Amino acid sequence: FSGVPAVVDFAAMRDAVKKLGGDPEKINPICPADLVIDHSIQVDFNRQSDSLQKNQDLEFERNKERFEFLKWGSRAFKNLRIIPPGSGIIHQVNLEYLARVVMDQDGYYYPDSVVGTDSHTTMIDGLGVLGWGVGGIEAEAVMLGQPISMVLPEVVGYKLVGNPQPLVTSTDIVLTITKHLRQVGVVGKFVEFFGPGVAQLSIADRATIANMCPEYGATAAYFPVDDISIGYLIQTGRDKEKVMCTKRYLEAVEMLRDFKNSSQDPDFTQVVELDLHTVVPCCSGPKRPQDKVAVSDMKKDFETCLGAKQGFKGFQIAPDRHNSIVKFNFEGCDFELAHGSVVIAAITSCTNTSNPSVMLGAGLLAKKAVEAGLTVKPYIKTSLSPGSGVVTYYLRESGVMSYLSQLGFDVVGYGCMTCIGNSGPLPESVVEAITQGDLVAVGVLSGNRNFEGRVHPNTRANYLASPPLVIAYAIAGTIRIDFEKEPLGINASGKKIFLKDIWPTRTEIQAVERQFVIPAMFKEVYEKIETVNKSWNALDAPSDKLYTWNPKSTYIKSPPFFDGLTLALQTPKTIEGAYVLLSFGDSVTTDHISPAGNIARNSPAARYLTSRGLTPREFNSYGSRRGNDAVMARGTFANIRLVNKFIDKQGPQTIHFPSEEILDVFDAAERYKQTGHPLIVLAGKEYGAGSSRDWAAKGPFLLGIKAVLAESYERIHRSNLVGMGVIPLQYLPGEDAGTLGLTGRERYTIIIPEKLKPQMNVQIKLDTGKTFHAIMRFDTDVELTYFHNGGILNYMIRKMAS
Repeated sequence: FSGVPAVVDFAAMRDAVKKLGGDPEKINPICPADLVIDHSIQVDFNRQSDSLQKNQDLEFERNKERFEFLKWGSRAFKNLRIIPPGSGIIHQVNLEYLARVVMDQDGYYYPDSVVGTDSHTTMIDGLGVLGWGVGGIEAEAVMLGQPISMVLPEVVGYKLVGNPQPLVTSTDIVLTITKHLRQVGVVGKFVEFFGPGVAQLSIADRATIANMCPEYGATAAYFPVDDISIGYLIQTGRDKEKVMCTKRYLEAVEMLRDFKNSSQDPDFTQVVELDLHTVVPCCSGPKRPQDKVAVSDMKKDFETCLGAKQGFKGFQIAPDRHNSIVKFNFEGCDFELAHGSVVIAAITSCTNTSNPSVMLGAGLLAKKAVEAGLTVKPYIKTSLSPGSGVVTYYLRESGVMSYLSQLGFDVVGYGCMTCIGNSGPLPESVVEAITQGDLVAVGVLSGNRNFEGRVHPNTRANYLASPPLVIAYAIAGTIRIDFEKEPLGINASGKKIFLKDIWPTRTEIQAVERQFVIPAMFKEVYEKIETVNKSWNALDAPSDKLYTWNPKSTYIKSPPFFDGLTLALQTPKTIEGAYVLLSFGDSVTTDHISPAGNIARNSPAARYLTSRGLTPREFNSYGSRRGNDAVMARGTFANIRLVNKFIDKQGPQTIHFPSEEILDVFDAAERYKQTGHPLIVLAGKEYGAGSSRDWAAKGPFLLGIKAVLAESYERIHRSNLVGMGVIPLQYLPGEDAGTLGLTGRERYTIIIPEKLKPQMNVQIKLDTGKTFHAIMRFDTDVELTYFHNGGILNYMIRKMAS
């Protein structure tokens, strides 16, 4: 698992157990847990060869307190191993180093498995390790000995046939699959890949597809182990003798697959098929990862989006402004920005940086581009943030790193960074030009999510693309280009250079990969991964069993989740006369609910930090302050692209109905709390899509939200709501706010029966006299037990204290 919040919760739980008369040391992980500090460096430096070290120094300056706290956690809790900052992204470290495929313990062999507190835990399924993401709250309970309970999932078989075309990347394949499976509908289901086409994919290719599993909504995206998996274990430096034992075990239990042998194909609930030969180069956007666009259609599609109604595929720009141009000066030179201009180009995220084929493809394209005389405009924020040090190693050894650097794609750190919204600020003149022209500026990244407001507040359009395409669009400087008809650029000699002139083939890439991605690299990087960071090694931290909370800290704070907790259970009560805090449409993501990026200077969180004596430069990000509930509660629903039906413009505001005032969401919630009024949220389909962010449930809980009424939920977020004791209600089939005539201005009374059953219908009464029913989405008896306890962590505390 990753991040500070879990350790904060453990520390607070120890305090609570002690107050209830129990042994605080019972709050201790009973299973081995690898904690990778999945940091997201703020990239504040552009085009500087020493940006990596500067960023790491800046990270320790800003986050020293968080790191000291985590180091305390590694000493206070048993079985808690920390992979320090500067090491990589958790999923890539797991794929290349931690995962075993088969466990060998106390003389027994059994399959490896993973439960992770990040939705992209599913990446490991590409290696044949069954894994999926859960909410951080649920994972903490698992680490304290509580089993996971879930409804037995359907298993959808995804058959791959055919061979990919020479110019197609694994990113193109995964974006195609993402759109396809979103259309099929696999939320809450397992997907297993089979068929002869699987044998055409490397483990890195499979991992890329499995990584994007949350974007198509499945619980897991599993590739069974085959001989290619065994070869990958050897390639990444695992012990050969252990790997051979793994293979023999899998053969003995008939779990080693031959994808070309159809007699081994399992039975599935449903089978869907993709011919890999039909996949074409593509991107996804401008606002969702499932909105695939063929590269050949990108220019036309973006121009259609410009004028389309505000929505997932629209910006509602007036027709007479589609060709607006704003001139600006950067570093003494004049430039122009227009709708579609690229201002961020980032090779980032575990999804693609774990894949040598696309990373080396990007390097080879950069080499050819530089040799052809092409450059990237200096105002475009370019960055390369690999998921592990191995990537830098093979890019350097293969000779392409210098060409990436010449185009501005220097290594700026090892972390999520731009993918989670931490690219750092754009140049002021660029921001002024975007603002002046109300331009739809573009970010292009090799990440997994491009939801509104996530990547950067000044890029209203964001496209997911393969690393080579990220470079191509950076060179072009615009998304409004037809690569088949228009040149990528014109060199100093006046020659037009087209993308086809410099695009590397799969054969070229594979030849370089075979030569330079070797076991010795992985061994060298990972044998020193826990000791290589000198700043981490020098950190001092206490080793007391109970954490000494610093009341002056703005990073680490004991959360109020357990205030007033008693050993005796409190009977759940009917929710009387609740106001609707917010009313949403479809696809409200956890980034909308609890953003991870920059803290806006006019936000409630900024006002709080200012009151504690901090300057805007010291605000850092919401992601870095997840150990402080005061900041995170104020950051709940703080996304600048939030669309609340009560307000006629985007922004983190709502109506306080008793006064009819328009307020920031946090301020409105505080008003309701002061008068003792409970709150609910209305939503459409796929509520809580995106990251498995536990603060997207903790934050609403702290705002006083007692229930959410939605058409459907993303699996992990529903689980997180349950974990915090917030009731997930779902409209009956065929019903929604529109069919029921709900405006959100009504007051809602939700009848909670004395005897509760999983997925039972409950009655909801409005102050207008209207009555209707909804499904209470507690899906198992265990989840009902958590609800009776006021949440899963309360349940664990009572269990430990008694």
